[in-house]
Amino acid sequence: MNHKGYVARIEFDERDDIFVGRVLGLRTLISFHGETVQELRQAFVTAIEEFLRDCEEQGIRPERPASGKLMLRIPPDVHGAALVAAQAAGKSLNQWAAKVIEEAARR
Repeated sequence: MNHKGYVARIEFDERDDIFVGRVLGLRTLISFHGETVQELRQAFVTAIEEFLRDCEEQGIRPERPASGKLMLRIPPDVHGAALVAAQAAGKSLNQWAAKVIEEAARR
């Protein structure tokens, strides 16, 4: 599920016979639940809207799941091999790495 850039993982709780969701990529724990998909979707939207409203009321910037900037520390030989692979593909290292990470994340 996705709402305003926030993404949730959904699981089914057999014991309570409900769907349970948790927003991913945040330090803040945001969870919600529903008995039907429709209830679950509404609970997700409500949870995000309440989170954003609470942040506004407290005068703090809401935490975002990702900024789009990623800093990695990798061994020099891996860095070199990635640079060669990017050049061979006719791309910058950033373009190449973004594509590789995107493909791996969508598997």
